[in-house]
Amino acid sequence: MMFWSKFFEPKPFNSGFLPEENGHLVYYAEFGNPKGVPVIVFHGGPGGSFKAARAKIADLKKYRVIMFDQRGSGRSIPAGKIENNTATDLLNDVDRLYNYLKLEQKVILWGGSWGSTLALLWAERNPDKVSGLLLSQIFLANKASREWEFVGNSNFYPDFVEYMEEKSKGKIRDYYNKLIQSVNMEDQLDAANHYGYYERVCGSLDPQFAQNKELSEKELNSQRIYMHYSAGDFFVKEDEIMKNIEKIKNIPALIIHNRLDFVCPVKAAWELNKNLINSRLIIVAERGHSGKKIYKTIRKEFAKVLK
Repeated sequence: MMFWSKFFEPKPFNSGFLPEENGHLVYYAEFGNPKGVPVIVFHGGPGGSFKAARAKIADLKKYRVIMFDQRGSGRSIPAGKIENNTATDLLNDVDRLYNYLKLEQKVILWGGSWGSTLALLWAERNPDKVSGLLLSQIFLANKASREWEFVGNSNFYPDFVEYMEEKSKGKIRDYYNKLIQSVNMEDQLDAANHYGYYERVCGSLDPQFAQNKELSEKELNSQRIYMHYSAGDFFVKEDEIMKNIEKIKNIPALIIHNRLDFVCPVKAAWELNKNLINSRLIIVAERGHSGKKIYKTIRKEFAKVLK
């Protein structure tokens, strides 16, 4: 998609770091109209980073698009730092961002995958500050969605899962998290070439274990963050989102999900839609966790989130 290219990246009208807190500096950037409708964007992962080019999905003449890199991720520093890095810390950072930018008015929350998790959690904590939700690739971080990674997908990747189960003695997340956090390069590669690679290829047409001989610092930091969160059950209370859904049931929401998403099955989007009175669900006829069709759909439907 051409608008993903760095050549087409919009320039921020404001960027910087939030004041240091608990050893973390969180990077943020604002795009579009400084007086426009504010949109806070939650990137995926954990361990991902925001992509400035995606701000162009919104009409930048109308919207004030606010993006930030979560703790330890992207341009936030220190990169890969897992101390003082939980879902609660990330949600508190959004509180700080809201206040630091002196938003005062209601905002639209936009998040995909892990970003949808955080957007829903923040909305439930601050329903009076949210005017709309634009959510895709829904991940509820509950037992059912966590178990799908290995239990559900073992129907499609029995060779991958059995190998990791045998090697970890049934404790895949804890085992590989310990390896990726090690200072030993061989341990890091083992984690990256097995659990790290598996997490990325679910749904691939030709999945196979990677055999990287070395890891870039960027990739190592990203996987450190992801496995830290995975081993900690994403630091979200069991079924927390659905238990508190009443708080946001009336907020207008647009939910977009691929039909054949092998990372986050569409059932979570279906259940979420049933519990949000003013929501609309669009199931995209596409295979995989992301892709051209889902982002084209988000772009096409963006302005309808409040309608």
